[in-house]
Amino acid sequence: MIKYVCDMCGKPLLEDEEVRYVVKIEVYAAYESADAPEDYDDMDAVEEMLDDADDADGQPAEDGSFSTFRYDLCPECHKRYLQDPLFKKANRRIGFSDN
Repeated sequence: MIKYVCDMCGKPLLEDEEVRYVVKIEVYAAYESADAPEDYDDMDAVEEMLDDADDADGQPAEDGSFSTFRYDLCPECHKRYLQDPLFKKANRRIGFSDN
């Protein structure tokens, strides 16, 4: 049996809750047409990203152009994640001295 744990708080999933949430994140290089290299082709880039994703099993491409991440969340962490997905608010709460 596969056991799931919330990747944010560490709580066991599907034991205490009926549902778990999955967050999938894709990170890839995006070019605006004016910034793209001369030989850049959108469809070739999409095909290459898909091939990289299939080959890499979620591992970053060698050149860092494509990465995928997958996280399991409990309902409470899911709610917190949706309110602040990039943790911008959480980072503002950290205070550092002026040393």
